[in-house]
Amino acid sequence: MAQVPSIRLNNGVEIPQLGFGVFQVPPDEVIEPVTTAIRAGYRLLDTAAAYQNEEGVGKAIADAGVPREELFITTKLWNADQGYDNALRAFDASLQKLGIDQVDLYLIHWPLPKRDRYVETWKALEKIYADGRARAIGVSNFTERHLNRLLDETDVVPAVNQVELHPRLPQEELRAFHAQHGIATEAWSPIGQGKGLLDDPVIGAIAERVGKSPAQVVLRWHVQLGNLVIPKSVTPSRIRENIDVFDFELSAADLGELTALGSGDRVGPDPEEFDVA
Repeated sequence: MAQVPSIRLNNGVEIPQLGFGVFQVPPDEVIEPVTTAIRAGYRLLDTAAAYQNEEGVGKAIADAGVPREELFITTKLWNADQGYDNALRAFDASLQKLGIDQVDLYLIHWPLPKRDRYVETWKALEKIYADGRARAIGVSNFTERHLNRLLDETDVVPAVNQVELHPRLPQEELRAFHAQHGIATEAWSPIGQGKGLLDDPVIGAIAERVGKSPAQVVLRWHVQLGNLVIPKSVTPSRIRENIDVFDFELSAADLGELTALGSGDRVGPDPEEFDVA
């Protein structure tokens, strides 16, 4: 079983550097892959209200036979529930579905700048944190502009910003901003959602040289950059493969080649434009 190193967040909480995401895993199919992941050594599990599978994740956690304190559970507030009171109610609903009384990390899923409610929403998360119901709070898909407003207008610095990040979108400026302010960078779609990234000949050549798969090479790139990373798969062999990235290192040249693939191409929406309830 893989041993995953931890990263210390800005409030002292330790989070496993590599975890398991369940985006687009149907509610009636999520228990088996989460169970497989826990057995393979994953301890960070990342879900969201929008995925509609919190209940299944909670059942897998309850049946896993692993002490709750060994697991790090993240969930996220959906867009329709932004606003102070709405956020508090939505958090209660997520806890109930997960079957737990505290999450380890709670995130605002999208900033929705056109609606301009994320500062108010963040203040609800600050209350959740102050009440000890989330061990850490953070955001997802926030840009530097959105983060600056939180830093200027609220009290708690986000512990994490979870953003689309992979070699085609390395987010160098945003990562530097995070480092400056003590915000951990967490990568979603870390291997590009199967949309051609892993077929890149540069990645293939590195994979051949180090004797690992293209996915393992990209995940190792994330690890060596210091990112938190949450690959998703429902295939047991790939679930196990994705966590097996701590027994090799990429050279500085390898890291540079991967970052040089940056083209700015996204597989998901632009956070400045995304506005879906």
